[in-house]
Amino acid sequence: MMRSLWIAATGMSAQQVDQDVVANNLANVNTVGFKKSRANFMDLMYQMMVQPGSETSEGNQLPVGIEIGMGVKTVATQKVFTQGDYEQTGNAFDWAIEGDGFFQLDNNGETVYTRAGNFKIDSEGNVCNSEGLRLIPEITLSQESVTFTIDRGGTWSATDAQGTVLATGRVELAKFINPAGLASMGHNLFEETEASGDPTVGNPGETGLGTLSQNFLEMSNVNVVDEMVKMIAGQRAYEINSKAIQTADSMLEIVNNLKR
Repeated sequence: MMRSLWIAATGMSAQQVDQDVVANNLANVNTVGFKKSRANFMDLMYQMMVQPGSETSEGNQLPVGIEIGMGVKTVATQKVFTQGDYEQTGNAFDWAIEGDGFFQLDNNGETVYTRAGNFKIDSEGNVCNSEGLRLIPEITLSQESVTFTIDRGGTWSATDAQGTVLATGRVELAKFINPAGLASMGHNLFEETEASGDPTVGNPGETGLGTLSQNFLEMSNVNVVDEMVKMIAGQRAYEINSKAIQTADSMLEIVNNLKR
């Protein structure tokens, strides 16, 4: 069987993964705090027909050899943590991180991380995300709270109708040496892995952490034009690999017809 059939098949499989990644990016173009992904590929092993540097029968050294590649495989889908665009909302519980860092949430005793700053207030006055996961450190507001403010350094305060401060505190952020190593959980959440390293927790604006902007949201960092170009390029690559399979099949047909 011709190698090119299997080699082209690996190419089609890799381009399918690439299209899946692009499709997910485009599907989340309006997801708050979403970070786009990209597929990374590497070539497979090579069949060495002639070793570079080997000697010919005349005693000459070959400057190059003969190597037949076996195709391509997907090795990673990498999250790209570039900054997304900001959108002004006017909502006091919409916070955008300008720079590095993640908000921390309590997921049944486990700390998870997010860039989505569209927070809400639950029935007990706790600041939480859309699925009810509470912010770490907790922020709990009383029914008398009328105004909530938070500065760029994460210091927040809640006041009543007379302007009296009822509660105050400070939001903490976490950062990782390798954020691309975080595991995506869905629901705008990430969890720590050995690849990401341990989190470094601190105050916004300190130790390399970003600052906070109240009344703003960080939107997805997906660029629609870039993703459309990738989609077209991937489609053409998929098509040309299918053509390679068709060509190999035609060559096999010619061989099968030699006896006729």
